[in-house]
Parts: sequence; structure tokens; C-alpha cells
Amino acid sequence: MKILMVCLGNICRSPLAEGIMKTKLPEDYMVDSAGTISLHEGEHPDKRAVKTAANHDIDISQQRSRPITRKDFEVFDKIYCMDIDVLDDVVSKTKNEEERQKVSLFLEVMGDRKNTEVPDPYWGDMKNFEAVFQLLDKGCEAIKNQLSK
Repeated sequence: MKILMVCLGNICRSPLAEGIMKTKLPEDYMVDSAGTISLHEGEHPDKRAVKTAANHDIDISQQRSRPITRKDFEVFDKIYCMDIDVLDDVVSKTKNEEERQKVSLFLEVMGDRKNTEVPDPYWGDMKNFEAVFQLLDKGCEAIKNQLSK
């Protein structure tokens, strides 16, 4: 199983989601992250995201931002998007229904929160990053539980 987490710049939400998901799944699962824009390509995650993850014993400091590519639709089985704008952008890059079926909103997996978005903490402070971490942690747990069914 190969899972891709996607947000806008791939420096806050999706790197955190990648790091969290990797701690919840066996090593034979592949988890990666990407962004819909290339503005931060090659950069490490936001320092606040790195610190928030480290506060929970997760190291995301070596991750590097990258934009989503056409190949990702061939490689990954599941593509989770952090918000509706990201979802729309990712879906617009699909070429057929098979690829479209791989793409979903990250929080849809939690059922009662359908269409809820993971807020972008970039313009906030450490409290915003911690709140996003907690939301991502719950979502990753729900994804893990769904995958084990």
C-alpha cells in the first residue's frame, strides 16, 4: 500500500501527516507527501512543523518539499488532500476515473466530519500547529483503522 499526503506547499500539513502516518503503519507501507505548488520545492518542512512533530517524538526534519507529479497517480494507491482547494487541484490533474478514485479529502475518513478541511497553520503560531497535529493524528488513526479492515 502506497499513501500520498498532499497540501498546498508541502511544508506544514502534509509533512506532519506523512510523519504521523509512518509511525502508525508497518514498514511495508510507503508514505510520502507532496504539494500542489512548487514554491517550496527542495525545502525542509516549516520549523514550527518540525518542532511540533519533535514534541511528539516524530522526526520530519529530513523531509523535502516536492510538487505532486503525474507519476504519483500511477505509484500511489491512496492520495489524501488536506483541503477542498488542494483536492480540486489534485483531481484536475487526474486523467481517468481510476486515478480519480484514489483521491479523497483527508478528513472524509472520519465519517462525521465529511468535507471538513485541515486548516493551514502557516500563518498561525505554535498553538495552530499543535491543533493541526492533533487533527492529523486522529485522521491518520482513522486511516490506519480503515486500512486494517
